[in-house]
Amino acid sequence: MDNKKPVIELFDNPWLKVDLTGIFMTTVVMAIVFFVLFFMSRKVKMYPTGAQNAVEYLLQFIKNIISTNMDWKQGKHFVVLGTTLILYVFVANMAGLPFELATKTEHYVYWHSPTADPVLTISLAAFIIILTHFYALKLKGPKEYGKDYFRPVPFLFPFKIIEDFSNTLTLGMRLYANVFAKEVLMVMLVGLGASTVAWGVAMFLPLIALQVFGLFIGSLQAFIFCMLTMVYMAHKVNEEH
Repeated sequence: MDNKKPVIELFDNPWLKVDLTGIFMTTVVMAIVFFVLFFMSRKVKMYPTGAQNAVEYLLQFIKNIISTNMDWKQGKHFVVLGTTLILYVFVANMAGLPFELATKTEHYVYWHSPTADPVLTISLAAFIIILTHFYALKLKGPKEYGKDYFRPVPFLFPFKIIEDFSNTLTLGMRLYANVFAKEVLMVMLVGLGASTVAWGVAMFLPLIALQVFGLFIGSLQAFIFCMLTMVYMAHKVNEEH
């Protein structure tokens, strides 16, 4: 089944298309992350309980990821970044897990996981790579930042340029491919189950199993995305390579 997305063309230019579903779902995910964290941490206590405990466990988890990749002197700057990333990617992966909304005739999709769109995942990955350069310049200075491209030997310079592009593609495409494959399988099973009553009964257990598997994959991909972000960041900001 071909999933279409409602788009508009800015200034009637086909090259300036805006994906309305992508914008809507990205906004929904950001709102969910903001309000969940807001209500979980609005009453901070000296001895945490309940929701505050969960937030502090998450922060400690992020700190452990950072500490395994870089010295805490540099790593302390990225706790908020890591927390934001892992929560955003996790919620985005889960958004299309319980259901999808689409029109019946043209099958325009209005609700799905935003990370099932390569434009979003590649853009997010590019943003992360740009941030690694920004913090490398900020924490090490332009001189040391420039020297890193010629260490340990000068002929590695072109390979380090290529590395930035390959890291962007692998970081973005890994997330997209896993979430998109999950959603395609779900659409196929739901479509098959909706065809007849017999198929509906037969597809019930596989669909439940796919939901559980999707929960695992979505959580794992959020962790991997956060971990690789810190690996790439450490590669740029660490004083020793």
